[in-house]
Amino acid sequence: MEYGFVKVAAVSPKLQLADVKFNTMSIEAEIAKQAKEGVEVLVFPELCLCGYTCGDLFLQPFLIEKCKDALREITQFTKGIDMLIFVGLPVLFEGKLYNAAAAVLDGEVLGVVPKSYLPNYAEFFEKRYFASGVEAVSSGSMLSLWEDLFAPFGTGIIFGISGKEHIKIGCEICEDFWVANAPSNQLAAAGATLIVNLSASTELVGKAEYRRTMLKAHTGKNICAYVYANPGEGESTTDCVFAAHNLIGEYGNVIDESQPFSGGIAVAEIDTEFLLAERNKKGFGTQNASVLEVEVRDFLSNAKLNLRKLERLPFVTKEEDSETALCIQAHALARRMSHINAKTAVIGVSGGLDSTLALLATVRAFEILGKDKKDIVAVTMPGFGTTGKTYQNALKMIESVGATLRTVPIKESVLQHFKDIGHDETVRDVTYENAQARMRTLLLMDIANQTNGLVVGTGDLSELALGWCTYSGDQMSMYSLNASIAKTQVKNLVAYEASRAEGQLKETLLSVVNTDISPELLPPDTKGEIAQKTEDLVGPYELHDFYIYHILGRYASPKKVFALAKHAFKEKYDDQTLLKWLKNFYKRFFSQQFKRSCSPDGVKVGEISFSPRSDWHMPSDASASLWMEEVDELLSAAGI
Repeated sequence: MEYGFVKVAAVSPKLQLADVKFNTMSIEAEIAKQAKEGVEVLVFPELCLCGYTCGDLFLQPFLIEKCKDALREITQFTKGIDMLIFVGLPVLFEGKLYNAAAAVLDGEVLGVVPKSYLPNYAEFFEKRYFASGVEAVSSGSMLSLWEDLFAPFGTGIIFGISGKEHIKIGCEICEDFWVANAPSNQLAAAGATLIVNLSASTELVGKAEYRRTMLKAHTGKNICAYVYANPGEGESTTDCVFAAHNLIGEYGNVIDESQPFSGGIAVAEIDTEFLLAERNKKGFGTQNASVLEVEVRDFLSNAKLNLRKLERLPFVTKEEDSETALCIQAHALARRMSHINAKTAVIGVSGGLDSTLALLATVRAFEILGKDKKDIVAVTMPGFGTTGKTYQNALKMIESVGATLRTVPIKESVLQHFKDIGHDETVRDVTYENAQARMRTLLLMDIANQTNGLVVGTGDLSELALGWCTYSGDQMSMYSLNASIAKTQVKNLVAYEASRAEGQLKETLLSVVNTDISPELLPPDTKGEIAQKTEDLVGPYELHDFYIYHILGRYASPKKVFALAKHAFKEKYDDQTLLKWLKNFYKRFFSQQFKRSCSPDGVKVGEISFSPRSDWHMPSDASASLWMEEVDELLSAAGI
């Protein structure tokens, strides 16, 4: 295991119904294969040692005994293999037969879990053969396997590694997953972050999507990961077919699956550290439950982030999510304007991404309110760094949406301000830049007062994280519309609106998307082009948004973030570049908290928000030294 990731797999081996010897060989072959692939937790289907559809053959003691012998052989086969393996078989306990799962590791059976809820419908009359695990002692009973070997037996068993609270594994079987009182609910409540399910789910039209939906809901509510193994080739087709549809889920998402009838192997690396941290955040603490914790030696050592599917742009949303994000913005602004009886919405429109998105969302809000779009007061405030391209984009956009244009040049006002405070205008320092940002905010606030309006803020999540905003300048507004939308998502949302637009608006929005990001506070270059490019100064936004997502959204340490970034951007950025901007991120994030501490109201669109009232509570004086030290260690280890 590396950085809390555990490599798991659900495999559908080839079976021959009731041929325990053949099935044992098939399972052992898969164990050997997956061990070479570095799998750490391997899950096989329900009753895989004999096959799920044996029917009245389960009443034959001979078959039950052969399955017990097969478990012994597989257990011996696993000696020297660092992999926790779950296999399904019928088990006799205290005179009753149970549909069970055995957990095997390195030549030892760690525990046996019986199925709790048995189906009794047309195809499968399990109650004809098996007793319910609910009727057995929930935990603490000991099952005699062979000779002097005993193993814990019961439904409430959690397999855990001493000293690693984030990796605790629970087990349930097929129907257990579908009932309201699923055993995994109690297992998760008792601390299990990973649930495995040995299943035999028949294939029907629409059932694959039903499984996916259930898995997303189940892992979402329990803040856990889930490995679901299903049989395929070899089960009886007398009444049904099995399609080897295996699934791996993590906290509301399906992160890998084998499509039905396509081979039957699903493999993924799950982030157990993230799951535990997210539980802590959501108040999903360990609850008292009747469970037996079986201590497992630390066998997790193989996951190396080779399989983890990491999005370079984790904030960039699908089309339907883009529509939802814009609707959230628009309805929030409409509600606020209605509440304070604002006549106008006042927006500083620069021709850049952020102000463009704010304008588009405001147009939607006015449509919701049935208000005349001429009451959107779009203010352009050309200054020392304004270029022709961005200014023209702003004018075209304002015209296209039907807003009222007000142009207020700020050069003379700022030059007068320089004289008032005794600043040399040739010194293009932070005073030179921030005076322009504050002058623009002053103008917007006063115009809002003048028109009985509300100033719509345009600053985004990424700028807030980096502190790339002027305190009491663009950091301030009357409603911060983009505050929880990262820069890469802002770009994606503008592109989405461009795909829906026509004519001049479409052309202008595409031009905005393809323009370099800049605050335009320094004069243009000799060709009249943007000279001050934000990403040259603070780093690529795609990197910073990736860091924001994993540091703040998934609670990753500097070492873990670096490892994830190396994996995601391995063909684009070298280690030096990744670490340079990672160090810059931590430095700016800690030092700029004071700007976030007094952020104005702003609607939450995604999971991450810096609202000091609800989502982000951090002292402005917190030290970054621990985080910076770890980044420096990474730099040193890389020879940088």
